[in-house]
Amino acid sequence: MNVGKILNEITEKKKDQDCLIFEDKIFRYQDVLEKTNKYANFFKSIGVEKGKKVAIFLYNCPEYVFSYLAIFKIGATGVPIDHRLKVNEICNILNHSQSEYLITYNFKDFNADEIKKSAPSIKEIILIDEKTSHTLSIGESENFSSFFPTTDIDDNLISLIIYTSGTTGIPKGVIWTYKMLESPIESIRYFNLFKGGETTLCCIPFSHNGGIIYPILMVLGAKLVLMKMYQPLLLLKNLLNWKVDFTFIVPTMLIGVLNLKEIDEFLLPDLKWAAVFGAPSSPDILEKFRKVAPHAKLFSGYGLTESSAPNFLHPLDRIKLDSVGMPVPWIEVKIIDEQGIEVKRGEIGEIIMKGWPITPGYYNQPDITREVIKDGWLYTGDIGKFDEDSYLYIVGRKKEMIKVGGLYVFTPEIEEVIYKHPKVREVAVIGVPDKLRGESVKAIIVPKEKDLTEKEIKKFCRQYLASYKIPTIIEFRNELPKTGTGKIKKELLR
Repeated sequence: MNVGKILNEITEKKKDQDCLIFEDKIFRYQDVLEKTNKYANFFKSIGVEKGKKVAIFLYNCPEYVFSYLAIFKIGATGVPIDHRLKVNEICNILNHSQSEYLITYNFKDFNADEIKKSAPSIKEIILIDEKTSHTLSIGESENFSSFFPTTDIDDNLISLIIYTSGTTGIPKGVIWTYKMLESPIESIRYFNLFKGGETTLCCIPFSHNGGIIYPILMVLGAKLVLMKMYQPLLLLKNLLNWKVDFTFIVPTMLIGVLNLKEIDEFLLPDLKWAAVFGAPSSPDILEKFRKVAPHAKLFSGYGLTESSAPNFLHPLDRIKLDSVGMPVPWIEVKIIDEQGIEVKRGEIGEIIMKGWPITPGYYNQPDITREVIKDGWLYTGDIGKFDEDSYLYIVGRKKEMIKVGGLYVFTPEIEEVIYKHPKVREVAVIGVPDKLRGESVKAIIVPKEKDLTEKEIKKFCRQYLASYKIPTIIEFRNELPKTGTGKIKKELLR
Protein backbone atom coordinates (compact mmCIF):
# COMPACT_ATOMS: atom_id res chain seq x y z
CA MET A 1 0.00 0.00 0.00
CA ASN A 2 1.52 3.31 -1.07
CA VAL A 3 0.17 5.54 1.71
CA GLY A 4 2.10 8.60 0.50
CA LYS A 5 0.63 8.40 -2.99
CA ILE A 6 -2.90 7.99 -1.60
CA LEU A 7 -2.40 11.02 0.68
CA ASN A 8 -1.39 13.11 -2.34
CA GLU A 9 -4.47 11.99 -4.26
CA ILE A 10 -6.96 12.61 -1.44
CA THR A 11 -5.48 16.07 -0.84
CA GLU A 12 -6.04 17.01 -4.48
CA LYS A 13 -9.74 16.22 -4.00
CA LYS A 14 -10.32 17.46 -0.45
CA LYS A 15 -7.49 19.87 0.34
CA ASP A 16 -9.64 22.39 2.24
CA GLN A 17 -11.75 19.82 4.08
CA ASP A 18 -11.12 19.05 7.76
CA CYS A 19 -9.61 15.61 8.33
CA LEU A 20 -7.94 15.59 11.76
CA ILE A 21 -9.31 16.92 15.04
CA PHE A 22 -7.26 16.83 18.23
CA GLU A 23 -8.49 18.71 21.29
CA ASP A 24 -8.71 22.35 20.09
CA LYS A 25 -6.72 21.81 16.87
CA ILE A 26 -8.30 21.14 13.47
CA PHE A 27 -6.21 20.18 10.43
CA ARG A 28 -7.28 20.18 6.78
CA TYR A 29 -5.95 17.68 4.27
CA GLN A 30 -3.64 20.35 2.88
CA ASP A 31 -2.25 20.95 6.40
CA VAL A 32 -1.66 17.22 6.92
CA LEU A 33 0.06 16.81 3.56
CA GLU A 34 2.36 19.78 4.12
CA LYS A 35 3.26 18.66 7.65
CA THR A 36 3.86 15.09 6.47
CA ASN A 37 6.11 16.25 3.61
CA LYS A 38 8.12 18.52 5.92
CA TYR A 39 8.58 15.63 8.35
CA ALA A 40 9.60 13.30 5.50
CA ASN A 41 12.21 15.77 4.20
CA PHE A 42 13.52 16.34 7.71
CA PHE A 43 13.77 12.59 8.33
CA LYS A 44 15.58 12.11 5.00
CA SER A 45 18.07 14.83 5.98
CA ILE A 46 19.16 12.87 9.05
CA GLY A 47 19.51 9.58 7.19
CA VAL A 48 16.09 7.92 7.26
CA GLU A 49 15.77 5.78 4.12
CA LYS A 50 13.77 2.80 2.93
CA GLY A 51 14.03 -0.03 5.42
CA LYS A 52 15.46 2.13 8.21
CA LYS A 53 13.68 1.65 11.53
CA VAL A 54 12.11 4.64 13.26
CA ALA A 55 10.73 4.04 16.74
CA ILE A 56 7.87 6.19 18.05
CA PHE A 57 7.27 6.57 21.77
CA LEU A 58 4.37 9.03 22.04
CA TYR A 59 0.84 9.29 23.30
CA ASN A 60 -1.73 9.85 20.54
CA CYS A 61 -1.21 13.29 19.01
CA PRO A 62 -1.03 14.95 15.56
CA GLU A 63 2.77 14.59 15.55
CA TYR A 64 2.27 10.84 15.74
CA VAL A 65 0.03 10.97 12.64
CA PHE A 66 2.53 13.08 10.68
CA SER A 67 5.40 10.80 11.75
CA TYR A 68 3.58 7.65 10.66
CA LEU A 69 2.66 9.13 7.31
CA ALA A 70 6.18 10.48 6.71
CA ILE A 71 7.70 7.08 7.50
CA PHE A 72 5.29 5.44 5.05
CA LYS A 73 6.07 8.08 2.39
CA ILE A 74 9.76 7.25 2.63
CA GLY A 75 9.24 3.49 2.77
CA ALA A 76 10.94 3.21 6.15
CA THR A 77 9.80 0.97 9.02
CA GLY A 78 7.82 2.30 11.98
CA VAL A 79 8.36 0.77 15.42
CA PRO A 80 5.50 2.03 17.63
CA ILE A 81 6.10 1.63 21.37
CA ASP A 82 3.40 1.58 24.06
CA HIS A 83 3.53 5.02 25.72
CA ARG A 84 3.15 3.50 29.20
CA LEU A 85 6.45 1.57 29.12
CA LYS A 86 9.42 2.46 31.30
CA VAL A 87 12.85 3.47 30.00
CA ASN A 88 14.39 0.00 30.37
CA GLU A 89 11.44 -1.54 28.49
CA ILE A 90 11.74 1.09 25.74
CA CYS A 91 15.46 0.37 25.37
CA ASN A 92 14.82 -3.38 25.19
CA ILE A 93 12.53 -2.81 22.19
CA LEU A 94 14.95 -0.33 20.59
CA ASN A 95 17.75 -2.89 20.86
CA HIS A 96 15.67 -5.81 19.68
CA SER A 97 14.28 -3.92 16.66
CA GLN A 98 17.69 -2.34 15.91
CA SER A 99 15.98 1.03 15.59
CA GLU A 100 18.21 3.90 14.48
CA TYR A 101 15.84 6.77 15.23
CA LEU A 102 13.49 7.55 18.11
CA ILE A 103 10.67 10.09 18.01
CA THR A 104 9.51 10.92 21.53
CA TYR A 105 8.80 13.72 24.00
CA ASN A 106 10.54 15.02 27.11
CA PHE A 107 8.89 12.55 29.51
CA LYS A 108 9.59 12.23 33.23
CA ASP A 109 12.57 9.84 33.12
CA PHE A 110 13.86 10.97 29.73
CA ASN A 111 17.64 11.15 29.45
CA ALA A 112 19.03 11.17 25.92
CA ASP A 113 22.52 10.12 26.98
CA GLU A 114 21.22 7.15 28.96
CA ILE A 115 18.95 6.01 26.14
CA LYS A 116 21.77 6.18 23.58
CA LYS A 117 24.07 4.37 25.99
CA SER A 118 21.51 1.62 26.66
CA ALA A 119 20.38 1.42 23.01
CA PRO A 120 23.56 2.00 20.95
CA SER A 121 21.77 1.46 17.62
CA ILE A 122 20.01 4.82 18.10
CA LYS A 123 21.64 7.52 15.95
CA GLU A 124 19.20 10.36 16.57
CA ILE A 125 16.50 11.20 19.13
CA ILE A 126 13.83 13.60 17.87
CA LEU A 127 11.67 15.40 20.44
CA ILE A 128 8.23 16.78 19.60
CA ASP A 129 8.55 19.35 22.39
CA GLU A 130 11.58 21.34 23.55
CA LYS A 131 14.98 20.26 22.23
CA THR A 132 17.54 19.12 24.81
CA SER A 133 21.24 18.34 24.53
CA HIS A 134 22.01 15.42 22.22
CA THR A 135 18.53 15.53 20.61
CA LEU A 136 16.87 17.07 17.59
CA SER A 137 13.54 18.90 17.58
CA ILE A 138 10.64 18.04 15.32
CA GLY A 139 10.21 21.81 15.04
CA GLU A 140 13.25 21.81 12.76
CA SER A 141 11.03 20.23 10.12
CA GLU A 142 9.44 23.65 9.54
CA ASN A 143 12.63 24.69 7.73
CA PHE A 144 12.14 21.98 5.12
CA SER A 145 10.12 21.89 1.89
CA SER A 146 6.42 21.03 1.95
CA PHE A 147 6.92 19.06 -1.28
CA PHE A 148 8.07 15.43 -1.19
CA PRO A 149 8.26 13.31 -4.35
CA THR A 150 6.08 10.24 -4.70
CA THR A 151 8.14 7.15 -3.89
CA ASP A 152 7.59 3.66 -5.27
CA ILE A 153 6.93 1.30 -2.36
CA ASP A 154 7.52 -2.44 -2.62
CA ASP A 155 4.62 -4.30 -0.96
CA ASN A 156 7.11 -6.72 0.60
CA LEU A 157 9.00 -4.01 2.50
CA ILE A 158 8.44 -3.97 6.26
CA SER A 159 6.07 -1.12 7.13
CA LEU A 160 5.82 -1.79 10.87
CA ILE A 161 7.17 -3.91 13.67
CA ILE A 162 4.39 -4.01 16.25
CA TYR A 163 5.41 -5.26 19.69
CA THR A 164 2.70 -7.23 21.42
CA SER A 165 2.39 -6.66 25.15
CA GLY A 166 4.48 -9.06 27.21
CA THR A 167 5.31 -9.38 30.89
CA THR A 168 8.53 -11.37 30.82
CA GLY A 169 11.53 -10.84 28.58
CA ILE A 170 11.17 -9.17 25.20
CA PRO A 171 7.66 -8.90 23.73
CA LYS A 172 7.19 -10.36 20.26
CA GLY A 173 7.75 -7.97 17.34
CA VAL A 174 5.07 -8.71 14.74
CA ILE A 175 6.19 -7.84 11.20
CA TRP A 176 3.75 -5.98 8.95
CA THR A 177 4.60 -5.52 5.29
CA TYR A 178 3.34 -2.55 3.28
CA LYS A 179 0.85 -4.92 1.65
CA MET A 180 -0.57 -5.78 5.08
CA LEU A 181 -1.55 -2.14 5.64
CA GLU A 182 -4.38 -2.80 3.17
CA SER A 183 -5.86 -5.67 5.18
CA PRO A 184 -7.86 -3.81 7.87
CA ILE A 185 -9.26 -1.35 5.34
CA GLU A 186 -10.20 -4.03 2.82
CA SER A 187 -12.01 -5.97 5.57
CA ILE A 188 -14.00 -2.90 6.61
CA ARG A 189 -14.87 -2.14 3.01
CA TYR A 190 -15.87 -5.73 2.25
CA PHE A 191 -18.61 -5.49 4.87
CA ASN A 192 -19.67 -2.04 3.56
CA LEU A 193 -18.73 -0.38 6.84
CA PHE A 194 -16.73 2.44 5.26
CA LYS A 195 -17.15 4.33 2.01
CA GLY A 196 -15.26 7.59 2.71
CA GLY A 197 -16.46 10.86 4.18
CA GLU A 198 -17.55 9.42 7.53
CA THR A 199 -16.33 10.70 10.90
CA THR A 200 -14.51 8.24 13.13
CA LEU A 201 -12.94 8.45 16.57
CA CYS A 202 -9.74 6.90 17.90
CA CYS A 203 -9.16 6.38 21.63
CA ILE A 204 -6.94 3.29 21.11
CA PRO A 205 -3.14 3.88 21.27
CA PHE A 206 -1.45 4.24 17.90
CA SER A 207 1.09 1.67 19.10
CA HIS A 208 -1.63 -0.97 18.88
CA ASN A 209 -2.91 -2.80 15.81
CA GLY A 210 -6.35 -1.23 16.38
CA GLY A 211 -4.88 2.27 16.49
CA ILE A 212 -2.82 1.95 13.33
CA ILE A 213 -6.01 1.63 11.27
CA TYR A 214 -7.07 5.21 11.94
CA PRO A 215 -4.41 7.28 10.12
CA ILE A 216 -4.99 5.05 7.08
CA LEU A 217 -8.75 5.59 7.30
CA MET A 218 -8.08 9.33 7.41
CA VAL A 219 -5.89 9.13 4.29
CA LEU A 220 -8.75 7.27 2.58
CA GLY A 221 -11.26 10.02 3.31
CA ALA A 222 -12.45 9.72 6.92
CA LYS A 223 -12.51 12.65 9.32
CA LEU A 224 -10.51 11.50 12.37
CA VAL A 225 -11.32 12.68 15.89
CA LEU A 226 -8.20 11.78 17.86
CA MET A 227 -8.04 11.36 21.63
CA LYS A 228 -4.73 11.56 23.51
CA MET A 229 -5.80 8.52 25.50
CA TYR A 230 -8.95 6.74 26.58
CA GLN A 231 -11.11 8.62 29.09
CA PRO A 232 -14.66 7.28 29.31
CA LEU A 233 -16.48 10.56 29.90
CA LEU A 234 -14.44 12.44 27.30
CA LEU A 235 -15.07 9.60 24.85
CA LEU A 236 -18.82 10.05 25.19
CA LYS A 237 -18.54 13.82 24.84
CA ASN A 238 -16.44 13.51 21.67
CA LEU A 239 -18.77 10.93 20.14
CA LEU A 240 -21.67 13.33 20.74
CA ASN A 241 -20.04 16.68 19.90
CA TRP A 242 -18.38 15.56 16.67
CA LYS A 243 -21.32 13.43 15.50
CA VAL A 244 -19.07 10.40 15.10
CA ASP A 245 -20.33 7.76 12.64
CA PHE A 246 -18.26 4.78 13.81
CA THR A 247 -15.52 3.66 16.16
CA PHE A 248 -13.57 0.63 17.35
CA ILE A 249 -13.30 -0.11 21.06
CA VAL A 250 -12.21 -2.89 23.42
CA PRO A 251 -14.59 -4.49 25.96
CA THR A 252 -13.04 -2.96 29.08
CA MET A 253 -13.36 0.52 27.53
CA LEU A 254 -17.04 -0.13 26.83
CA ILE A 255 -17.53 -1.34 30.39
CA GLY A 256 -15.82 1.82 31.66
CA VAL A 257 -18.29 3.93 29.69
CA LEU A 258 -21.28 1.98 31.00
CA ASN A 259 -20.05 2.37 34.57
CA LEU A 260 -20.05 6.17 34.37
CA LYS A 261 -22.51 7.83 36.73
CA GLU A 262 -23.25 10.31 33.92
CA ILE A 263 -24.16 7.59 31.44
CA ASP A 264 -27.91 8.31 31.61
CA GLU A 265 -27.30 11.91 30.52
CA PHE A 266 -25.98 10.85 27.10
CA LEU A 267 -27.70 9.91 23.88
CA LEU A 268 -25.68 9.30 20.71
CA PRO A 269 -28.14 9.55 17.82
CA ASP A 270 -25.44 9.87 15.13
CA LEU A 271 -23.38 6.77 15.92
CA LYS A 272 -24.01 4.28 13.10
CA TRP A 273 -21.86 1.37 14.28
CA ALA A 274 -19.31 0.36 16.88
CA ALA A 275 -17.12 -2.73 16.76
CA VAL A 276 -15.63 -4.34 19.85
CA PHE A 277 -12.20 -5.98 19.49
CA GLY A 278 -9.50 -7.47 21.69
CA ALA A 279 -11.71 -10.02 23.48
CA PRO A 280 -15.18 -11.43 22.96
CA SER A 281 -17.72 -8.97 24.31
CA SER A 282 -20.78 -10.06 26.23
CA PRO A 283 -24.06 -9.57 24.32
CA ASP A 284 -25.46 -8.12 27.56
CA ILE A 285 -22.83 -5.35 27.53
CA LEU A 286 -23.59 -4.51 23.90
CA GLU A 287 -27.31 -4.37 24.67
CA LYS A 288 -26.69 -2.00 27.58
CA PHE A 289 -24.75 0.35 25.29
CA ARG A 290 -27.66 0.29 22.86
CA LYS A 291 -29.59 2.49 25.31
CA VAL A 292 -26.95 5.19 24.73
CA ALA A 293 -26.69 4.66 20.98
CA PRO A 294 -30.17 3.51 19.90
CA HIS A 295 -29.53 3.77 16.15
CA ALA A 296 -26.08 2.13 16.16
CA LYS A 297 -25.28 -1.36 14.97
CA LEU A 298 -23.16 -2.95 17.69
CA PHE A 299 -21.06 -6.07 17.21
CA SER A 300 -17.84 -7.88 18.04
CA GLY A 301 -15.08 -8.53 15.50
CA TYR A 302 -12.00 -10.69 15.49
CA GLY A 303 -8.41 -10.86 14.32
CA LEU A 304 -4.88 -10.70 15.65
CA THR A 305 -1.96 -8.34 15.22
CA GLU A 306 -0.37 -11.32 13.43
CA SER A 307 -3.24 -11.36 10.91
CA SER A 308 -3.45 -7.56 10.39
CA ALA A 309 -6.89 -7.50 12.00
CA PRO A 310 -9.83 -7.25 11.61
CA ASN A 311 -10.43 -10.44 9.66
CA PHE A 312 -13.94 -11.20 10.95
CA LEU A 313 -16.79 -8.68 10.92
CA HIS A 314 -20.59 -8.63 10.49
CA PRO A 315 -22.85 -7.60 7.65
CA LEU A 316 -24.87 -4.81 9.26
CA ASP A 317 -28.15 -6.48 8.35
CA ARG A 318 -27.15 -9.86 9.83
CA ILE A 319 -25.49 -9.30 13.18
CA LYS A 320 -25.24 -12.11 15.72
CA LEU A 321 -24.37 -10.50 19.04
CA ASP A 322 -22.72 -13.56 20.58
CA SER A 323 -20.50 -14.12 17.52
CA VAL A 324 -17.39 -12.28 16.30
CA GLY A 325 -18.65 -12.37 12.73
CA MET A 326 -17.78 -13.94 9.39
CA PRO A 327 -14.33 -14.19 7.78
CA VAL A 328 -13.32 -12.16 4.75
CA PRO A 329 -13.00 -14.40 1.66
CA TRP A 330 -9.24 -13.90 1.23
CA ILE A 331 -8.54 -15.55 4.61
CA GLU A 332 -8.73 -19.34 4.87
CA VAL A 333 -9.88 -20.48 8.32
CA LYS A 334 -10.00 -23.88 9.98
CA ILE A 335 -10.97 -25.15 13.42
CA ILE A 336 -8.71 -28.05 14.39
CA ASP A 337 -8.50 -30.52 17.26
CA GLU A 338 -5.40 -31.35 19.31
CA GLN A 339 -4.22 -33.75 16.58
CA GLY A 340 -4.45 -31.00 13.94
CA ILE A 341 -7.53 -32.51 12.27
CA GLU A 342 -10.29 -30.14 11.14
CA VAL A 343 -13.44 -30.53 13.23
CA LYS A 344 -17.06 -30.42 12.12
CA ARG A 345 -19.13 -27.24 12.29
CA GLY A 346 -20.41 -26.66 15.80
CA GLU A 347 -17.42 -28.44 17.38
CA ILE A 348 -14.74 -26.47 19.19
CA GLY A 349 -11.02 -26.40 18.49
CA GLU A 350 -8.11 -24.07 17.81
CA ILE A 351 -8.60 -21.39 15.17
CA ILE A 352 -5.92 -21.32 12.45
CA MET A 353 -5.76 -18.88 9.54
CA LYS A 354 -3.92 -18.59 6.22
CA GLY A 355 -3.73 -15.83 3.59
CA TRP A 356 -1.87 -12.71 2.47
CA PRO A 357 -2.75 -10.69 5.61
CA ILE A 358 -0.79 -13.13 7.82
CA THR A 359 2.54 -11.83 9.14
CA PRO A 360 5.74 -13.28 7.67
CA GLY A 361 6.83 -13.76 11.29
CA TYR A 362 8.24 -12.17 14.41
CA TYR A 363 11.19 -9.85 13.90
CA ASN A 364 14.48 -11.55 14.69
CA GLN A 365 12.65 -14.40 16.50
CA PRO A 366 12.72 -17.41 14.12
CA ASP A 367 12.06 -19.99 16.84
CA ILE A 368 8.84 -18.30 17.99
CA THR A 369 7.82 -17.79 14.36
CA ARG A 370 8.14 -21.53 13.69
CA GLU A 371 6.00 -22.31 16.75
CA VAL A 372 3.14 -20.04 15.64
CA ILE A 373 3.27 -20.18 11.82
CA LYS A 374 3.39 -23.64 10.27
CA ASP A 375 3.16 -24.18 6.49
CA GLY A 376 1.71 -20.68 6.18
CA TRP A 377 -0.97 -21.32 8.80
CA LEU A 378 -1.19 -18.97 11.79
CA TYR A 379 -2.00 -20.91 14.96
CA THR A 380 -3.92 -18.31 16.93
CA GLY A 381 -4.14 -20.04 20.31
CA ASP A 382 -7.83 -19.11 20.35
CA ILE A 383 -10.50 -21.75 20.83
CA GLY A 384 -13.66 -21.31 18.80
CA LYS A 385 -16.36 -22.86 16.63
CA PHE A 386 -18.31 -22.11 13.45
CA ASP A 387 -22.08 -22.26 13.10
CA GLU A 388 -23.90 -23.33 9.95
CA ASP A 389 -23.87 -19.74 8.62
CA SER A 390 -20.06 -19.46 8.91
CA TYR A 391 -20.21 -17.15 11.93
CA LEU A 392 -17.33 -17.64 14.35
CA TYR A 393 -17.77 -17.93 18.12
CA ILE A 394 -14.82 -17.50 20.47
CA VAL A 395 -14.88 -19.87 23.43
CA GLY A 396 -11.59 -18.71 24.94
CA ARG A 397 -7.84 -18.91 24.59
CA LYS A 398 -5.85 -22.06 25.14
CA LYS A 399 -4.14 -20.39 28.05
CA GLU A 400 -7.56 -19.35 29.42
CA MET A 401 -8.73 -22.94 29.49
CA ILE A 402 -8.89 -24.33 33.02
CA LYS A 403 -8.94 -28.07 33.68
CA VAL A 404 -10.98 -28.72 36.83
CA GLY A 405 -10.95 -32.38 37.84
CA GLY A 406 -10.59 -33.42 34.20
CA LEU A 407 -13.35 -31.08 32.96
CA TYR A 408 -12.56 -28.09 30.73
CA VAL A 409 -13.72 -24.63 31.79
CA PHE A 410 -13.31 -21.49 29.67
CA THR A 411 -12.87 -18.29 31.62
CA PRO A 412 -14.85 -15.95 29.27
CA GLU A 413 -18.02 -17.95 29.96
CA ILE A 414 -17.66 -17.40 33.72
CA GLU A 415 -16.75 -13.73 33.29
CA GLU A 416 -19.83 -13.15 31.16
CA VAL A 417 -22.03 -14.53 33.94
CA ILE A 418 -20.38 -12.51 36.71
CA TYR A 419 -20.68 -9.32 34.62
CA LYS A 420 -24.44 -9.79 34.77
CA HIS A 421 -24.36 -9.10 38.52
CA PRO A 422 -25.45 -5.48 39.10
CA LYS A 423 -22.80 -4.90 41.78
CA VAL A 424 -19.83 -5.95 39.60
CA ARG A 425 -17.76 -3.29 37.85
CA GLU A 426 -15.01 -5.53 36.41
CA VAL A 427 -13.98 -9.17 36.66
CA ALA A 428 -11.17 -11.44 35.54
CA VAL A 429 -11.26 -15.23 35.94
CA ILE A 430 -8.10 -17.34 36.05
CA GLY A 431 -7.06 -20.87 36.94
CA VAL A 432 -4.91 -21.52 40.00
CA PRO A 433 -3.13 -24.76 41.01
CA ASP A 434 -5.18 -27.19 43.11
CA LYS A 435 -3.57 -30.37 44.51
CA LEU A 436 -6.87 -32.23 44.51
CA ARG A 437 -8.49 -31.15 41.21
CA GLY A 438 -5.50 -29.97 39.17
CA GLU A 439 -6.84 -26.42 38.91
CA SER A 440 -9.45 -24.29 40.63
CA VAL A 441 -11.42 -21.36 39.29
CA LYS A 442 -10.57 -17.98 40.79
CA ALA A 443 -12.48 -14.75 40.15
CA ILE A 444 -10.90 -11.35 40.82
CA ILE A 445 -13.65 -8.74 41.05
CA VAL A 446 -13.76 -4.95 41.17
CA PRO A 447 -17.10 -4.26 42.86
CA LYS A 448 -19.40 -1.30 42.25
CA GLU A 449 -20.62 -1.54 45.82
CA LYS A 450 -18.50 -2.38 48.85
CA ASP A 451 -21.10 -4.67 50.41
CA LEU A 452 -20.67 -7.30 47.67
CA THR A 453 -19.71 -10.65 49.24
CA GLU A 454 -18.15 -13.91 48.11
CA LYS A 455 -21.31 -15.77 49.16
CA GLU A 456 -23.46 -13.47 47.02
CA ILE A 457 -21.31 -14.08 43.92
CA LYS A 458 -21.33 -17.85 44.31
CA LYS A 459 -25.09 -17.92 44.82
CA PHE A 460 -25.53 -15.81 41.70
CA CYS A 461 -23.26 -18.09 39.63
CA ARG A 462 -25.24 -21.18 40.62
CA GLN A 463 -28.18 -19.83 38.61
CA TYR A 464 -26.20 -19.95 35.36
CA LEU A 465 -23.22 -22.30 35.73
CA ALA A 466 -22.54 -25.97 36.39
CA SER A 467 -21.11 -26.59 39.85
CA TYR A 468 -17.54 -27.27 38.63
CA LYS A 469 -17.47 -23.88 36.83
CA ILE A 470 -18.37 -21.83 39.92
CA PRO A 471 -15.34 -19.95 41.32
CA THR A 472 -14.02 -21.55 44.48
CA ILE A 473 -11.79 -18.55 45.19
CA ILE A 474 -13.05 -14.97 44.99
CA GLU A 475 -10.87 -11.94 45.55
CA PHE A 476 -12.00 -8.31 45.61
CA ARG A 477 -9.72 -5.51 44.37
CA ASN A 478 -9.94 -1.80 43.73
CA GLU A 479 -8.68 -2.17 40.14
CA LEU A 480 -7.30 -4.68 37.62
CA PRO A 481 -3.97 -4.32 35.78
CA LYS A 482 -4.41 -3.44 32.09
CA THR A 483 -2.46 -3.03 28.88
CA GLY A 484 -2.33 0.25 26.94
CA THR A 485 -5.50 -0.74 25.08
CA GLY A 486 -7.40 -1.58 28.26
CA LYS A 487 -7.15 -5.37 28.07
CA ILE A 488 -6.85 -7.01 31.48
CA LYS A 489 -3.35 -8.41 32.11
CA LYS A 490 -4.35 -11.74 33.61
CA GLU A 491 -0.74 -12.92 33.89
CA LEU A 492 -0.23 -10.34 36.66
CA LEU A 493 -3.16 -11.79 38.64
CA ARG A 494 -1.70 -15.25 39.12
